[in-house]
Amino acid sequence: MKTQNLLRWISLTLPIFIILISQSQFHATQTQPILDNLTIDSFINKTLQWRSHLRKFHGNKLNLSTPTALAGVFCFVASSISSAGGIGGGGLFIPILTIVAGLDLKTASSFSAFMVTGGSVANVMYNLRTKSAEFGGKTLIDYDIALLSEPCMLLGVSVGVVCNLVLPEWLITIFFAIFLIWSTFKTCRNGVGYWKMESDQHQETRNGYEKLENGVIKNGTCGESGEIKSLEEPLVGMEGKEKTSFPWKKLVVLVMVWFSFCIIYLLRGNRYGQGIIPMKPCGIVYWTLSLFQIPLAIAFTAWILRRTEAITCQGPNEQGVNKLIFPLMALLAGGLGGVFGIGGGMLISPLLLHVRIAPEVTAATCSFMVFFSSTMSAFQYLLLGMEHTGTALTFSLICFVASLLGLVVVQKAIKEFGRASLIVFSVGIVMAMSAILMTSFGALDVWVDYSSGSYMGFKLPC
Repeated sequence: MKTQNLLRWISLTLPIFIILISQSQFHATQTQPILDNLTIDSFINKTLQWRSHLRKFHGNKLNLSTPTALAGVFCFVASSISSAGGIGGGGLFIPILTIVAGLDLKTASSFSAFMVTGGSVANVMYNLRTKSAEFGGKTLIDYDIALLSEPCMLLGVSVGVVCNLVLPEWLITIFFAIFLIWSTFKTCRNGVGYWKMESDQHQETRNGYEKLENGVIKNGTCGESGEIKSLEEPLVGMEGKEKTSFPWKKLVVLVMVWFSFCIIYLLRGNRYGQGIIPMKPCGIVYWTLSLFQIPLAIAFTAWILRRTEAITCQGPNEQGVNKLIFPLMALLAGGLGGVFGIGGGMLISPLLLHVRIAPEVTAATCSFMVFFSSTMSAFQYLLLGMEHTGTALTFSLICFVASLLGLVVVQKAIKEFGRASLIVFSVGIVMAMSAILMTSFGALDVWVDYSSGSYMGFKLPC
């Protein structure tokens, strides 16, 4: 019944899309022949006309209008779903703000940084006070994974941004679609694996209670088989009995890493020379500061590798994990995030699940890492003279409330049903929706460049 209720809730959206599509086709057939309406050119042209109409409507000011309010509602839903998986949701925010609200890509990206920050603040606040009895009364955030990943993730973002400027749009769109489809498949397969494992554990628990009712087990021990198993321990516990000290030293190191990279970003500015100090765009000083991130990330990572303890996959089958894999995954996720223009949280989450990190730990740790990267982006936008700051903060507050709501609902569902795999499925849903929206959005831009005869080859970074 629980599975049927979950599938029923997900399938509610399908009739809405079917009705909308059928109505649009019905009205279209009344004015033009059906063969003309089914052409790709007409569909693309109508979509582009809609986007240009919204941009002309807003002009240089972002007014409170029906599209803006509708975008806020969609972002609320997207943030509540994304918060369950601990990912930022930038892959959903940017298409929503661009397609629904009609914002240009630059403004949508700056808004997305603030919205991801608002959601990550809610995630961190919630996870800092949440302890898990299943993991020895510790918080769900794995600070060692965050320490090992953060320097290389920030470095990867910078490398990815440069690759985004060099690579043609069509190649970025293809890479993005391939990677997200692969990640969605892997994430959903991991979710199915966790679901089956949880079902087996539930079945064992029910069998144990049946034996207990039949009098086979007495006082928590099984007399004939010799098995000793406590049936009172919940599958997923959120209130830990054991109190552990807060890792202040690790948090201080993370803040040091954040400040180090933030200072470089602020001094360097962007490729147009916009920074806190005057600098020649893409000059020697610009590239010197950019390249200085490489030894900085290596130094931080090497120092952290020497001081961190061994990391185990926190789950039913605990086993050691090579610590070097986390900075490598973070470098890959950060680089892809910089290339595609989204946060690295959505990309590193399936990688952590792939190495068998528990879903609860993956979600909490990713949200903690997203907090540092998103605050850095928002801080840079503020210092570089971002417009519409008040509206961006309003959207950020919306995502803050939505994230808290999503976390509370999902954690209660996990505690009630004993299904931590719900986190994995939420990540898969966000990734699948991001793959559809971002790929379609990128394909439209590629089509515009192709139709206008624009250059579609490799470019120089400056």
